[in-house]
Amino acid sequence: MRLTLVSAAMDLRSHFPVLEEVAYLNSGSVGPIPREAAEVAQAEIADQLQRGRGGKASFERGAELGNQLRSRIAGLMNADATEIALTGATTDGVNAVIAGLDLQPGDEVLTTDEEHPGLLAPLGLAKRRRGITVRMVPFAEVAAAATPDTKLIACSHVSWINGRVVDSAGLRATGVPVLLDGAQGIGAVAVDVDELGCDFYAGSGQKWLCGPIGSGYLYVRSDRIEDLHPIAPSYGSLTDPLRAIDLPLRDGAARFDGGFPAIHAGWALASLGVLEAPGIDAVFDHAATLSARLADALAAQDLTVAPRGASTLVSWEVGDPEAAVATLLEAGFSVRNLPGTTYLRAAVGAWSSEDELDRLAQLAPAHAG
Repeated sequence: MRLTLVSAAMDLRSHFPVLEEVAYLNSGSVGPIPREAAEVAQAEIADQLQRGRGGKASFERGAELGNQLRSRIAGLMNADATEIALTGATTDGVNAVIAGLDLQPGDEVLTTDEEHPGLLAPLGLAKRRRGITVRMVPFAEVAAAATPDTKLIACSHVSWINGRVVDSAGLRATGVPVLLDGAQGIGAVAVDVDELGCDFYAGSGQKWLCGPIGSGYLYVRSDRIEDLHPIAPSYGSLTDPLRAIDLPLRDGAARFDGGFPAIHAGWALASLGVLEAPGIDAVFDHAATLSARLADALAAQDLTVAPRGASTLVSWEVGDPEAAVATLLEAGFSVRNLPGTTYLRAAVGAWSSEDELDRLAQLAPAHAG
């Protein structure tokens, strides 16, 4: 089994030209682009250059690509296509939920101390403009911290700081509606919305799914769709644009789509095809195995590795994270620092190699500061 995973990963590497130049360990920010996706994007731009990008045919093509992408993402999340909205980023989905729910002054939203600004900023706006109460607790304690006053739990599926995985069973047991920030989840680890028991799941397309910047996805459980008011309705939100003033909304989560059908859905579909070819479960398993290998190797170098879960992120302490990012890039490793912390973070994909991770672990002490 392990040889099969390694073989599949080595084949996967061949689709990403960037890996010939650098050990790319920053998919937690923006993922690498597979060659096939670049070819699709280039062909699409060339077609638009020659034929234009207006007219019925272009619009219908965009709509069809969007529908294909919606179905593929639904399959990846074990959801129904009617439960998926196509957005521009994880934060678009977060905003759609926090602003779209009928939260009242004094209503409590529970979150954690390891959240990305993309989740905290929408909560901050709701606190300022709508008078909600935001209570922040340690990431590991979020499920236990829910009370009868909690109206929504909004937190990460996988912590962007250290790769810890939230106690989804504990969250489910609270009975409180749950919004998961899946920026470090979808495409990196298996996401089964039924198993997670969440009401809403917001994710990125440009990170682990290797899609274009400006792509994202929002899952809205079917029985919660009517509870969520569209915060930015547009032409695409409507069943009959000629009656827009009456707001005839589309059925399902498509009413929360962002703007025009995305012609760049072809890129996203091509990237999904590359990732799914070896078997998506094999991709998840190999990435998790490689990440654990790196964490163990760093710890063996007496570096302080942040507590983590079965994810693809590995963070460790250094004296000057920003300087370490620059010097490691010179050595051929693309990692990132996490502002406000002492951590460097490596985002390990199934396209990573054991050799480059071992070399990183050997170099890391010299950059620890």
